[in-house]
Amino acid sequence: MKKSVITCALLIITASTFAQPKKVSLEDVWLRYNFYAQSTSGLTSMKDGLHYTALTKSDDGPTIEKFSYKTGESEGFIISAKVIKEQTGKSIEFDHYEFSPKEDKVLLATETESIYRHSTKSYYYVYDLKNGSLDSIAVKGKQQLATFSPTRNQVAFVHENRMYIQDFDEKGTNLISFGKGQDDAFIAGAVDWVYEEEFSFDKGFSWSPDGNHIAYYQFDEREVPLFSMDIYGQGLYPSEYEFKYPKAGEPNSEVHIHLFHLKDQRDIAIEIPGDYEYIPRIKWTRENDGLVIYTMNRLQNQLTLWKVNAQDAQAKLLYQENAPSYLEINDDIRFMEDGSFIWSSERDGFNHLYHISNKGEIKTQITKGNWPVTEFYGIDEDSETLYYQSAEESPLERAVYSIALNGKNKKKLSQKTGWNSAEFSNGFKYYVHSYSSKDIPTLETLHASDGSQIRVIQDNANLKAKLRGYNLASKEFFQFTTEDKVELNGWIMKPFDFDPSKKYPVLMFVYGGPGAQTVKNQYDGFNRFYYETLANQGYIIVSVDNRGTGARGRDFRTITYRELGKYETMDQISSAQYLATLPYVDKNRIGIWGWSYGGYMSSLCITKGADVFKMAMAVAPVTNWRFYDTIYTERYMGIPQDNASGYDDNSPINHVSKLKGPYLLVHGSADDNVHFQNTTRMITALVNANKQFDLFVYPDKNHAIAGGYTRFHLYQKMTNFINENL
Repeated sequence: MKKSVITCALLIITASTFAQPKKVSLEDVWLRYNFYAQSTSGLTSMKDGLHYTALTKSDDGPTIEKFSYKTGESEGFIISAKVIKEQTGKSIEFDHYEFSPKEDKVLLATETESIYRHSTKSYYYVYDLKNGSLDSIAVKGKQQLATFSPTRNQVAFVHENRMYIQDFDEKGTNLISFGKGQDDAFIAGAVDWVYEEEFSFDKGFSWSPDGNHIAYYQFDEREVPLFSMDIYGQGLYPSEYEFKYPKAGEPNSEVHIHLFHLKDQRDIAIEIPGDYEYIPRIKWTRENDGLVIYTMNRLQNQLTLWKVNAQDAQAKLLYQENAPSYLEINDDIRFMEDGSFIWSSERDGFNHLYHISNKGEIKTQITKGNWPVTEFYGIDEDSETLYYQSAEESPLERAVYSIALNGKNKKKLSQKTGWNSAEFSNGFKYYVHSYSSKDIPTLETLHASDGSQIRVIQDNANLKAKLRGYNLASKEFFQFTTEDKVELNGWIMKPFDFDPSKKYPVLMFVYGGPGAQTVKNQYDGFNRFYYETLANQGYIIVSVDNRGTGARGRDFRTITYRELGKYETMDQISSAQYLATLPYVDKNRIGIWGWSYGGYMSSLCITKGADVFKMAMAVAPVTNWRFYDTIYTERYMGIPQDNASGYDDNSPINHVSKLKGPYLLVHGSADDNVHFQNTTRMITALVNANKQFDLFVYPDKNHAIAGGYTRFHLYQKMTNFINENL
């Protein structure tokens, strides 16, 4: 009996030992991705608005499957790589797809590779769902941006900077080529590097609704300076990669919009009145021949919409907006049957929706209040109902609403506090609602347009169960008021076994760029859990959104205009000083780190705030805005020739003499965005000031510094630096 009791006791002790909550490890976060929340990907609404398709992958290859919105039940496979191989003998591992207008053909992209942030190139095929035939694009080499006509079985695409149309209803190869391209100095149908990066699109053409015309961008890059990077690779000698990159104050591409008429194959350059620097968008109206072209001046404080008739290519003024500082570009515009349109504007200090007449006059301000509309989903014209997302209740949160075209009958559709977004079906009968919060992974549900829930799509139950097996630090939101009488939002993570009688070191995380936010009530399966590894070692982690960040209105954001870095750094220093007053914070051990704009900020903080911050880490930092591109930099800073002090007064390279604490500088040598040049200039400045620092370079890595073990390696290096210096 005594032996049995001892055995039982040992079993109980052993069981309780195995049941102990685990601690998050670096391997969990950056090798196993244990905390990544699953979500529905590749969902495409079909024309009937009652079904959607999704791209799934299995051992047999990719498959396009059809589902009912209402039931969520599969209604069968539309096509799979396995069937294509059985029917055609061709192995097609497609990674993207698009249906033809009648949904009887599918455009398949294969072997897709990235070019820059948005752009890719692929081999494209068209599969006929009726007869099982497979056709390929009739040019050698990979293509870009292949897109079906909205009315015919024709595909437009870009190849070697030139526009093409291929007709798949014609026997043989019927290929039309147009647009000045092929020469590296000219791009037709795609966009240049700076447009892709800063205006956030890469497709430089658009079919008219009737499929009779294509409007496309024509870039002339001849005056744009050339930037080069060494690619070290695995060979005996490095290669040189060159591309056109206009740095602040330098020449941009010359840009025009052309109209191609398919009927007679005329190619017309549209003459736009007045002077302009940028064409950030083109949009077809609901009318077959109506095209709207956006133009902006170089300072980006004036935006003009021009209405163009495709038949005569004449441009007439439709609408114009001006701003005291700058205007941001979005895709919120929606054209209605009567020629009027929905537009978003910050004209009253917060981003709101407006109904604009076909003559460019404001008919109604639809949404109002001291909060911004953060995303516009669209309008159901039959019911005259608009759907949008806003930060009405808090800058830290997002909710989904509907409202009538006349601004009445506003209804909150989302019910949970946190981060809510929606994706609507064609016709607005259904929407997929996505929700998360700081502690709750993504929950996807299907709803009717009135907000009523129909079913759960994805609840991440396995991830939630996994999280319950870990000891996790608390993540709490806080506010404080700076010495400049500005109220700032922040979050703080304290160790799981936090003891308020102890003194803890603090690591601050900053981004801080215009319109950005790090303080959000939203699930983060990556950095949040990296911070768990630090909390497990006894660190407090904090992030604060400084002036210039988003969801608090135009004036809060644009105070940094022409002086990037000034107010942001003041606010981060004030944040550290506030934290130093807390009884459980060791004021002599406060560090800061950031990436990109955040690396710029952490570099300023360790220099201008040398007496406040003990250490800093800067990953891929801008060190002088003179090295960055025209569109982004001049939007917020103006032209350097007109604002020398704004550029130089808050450049980290001009403050290195103030450096006191340990400083880690990290960069990828093939960063096409924030060039490695920024770091080499910082190195030179530090050496000239006789300041010691730590440096690590990731060869041939771009701005993301990822791939293989790279991201894990980076975070291990940062962890070691934190432990050694904080």
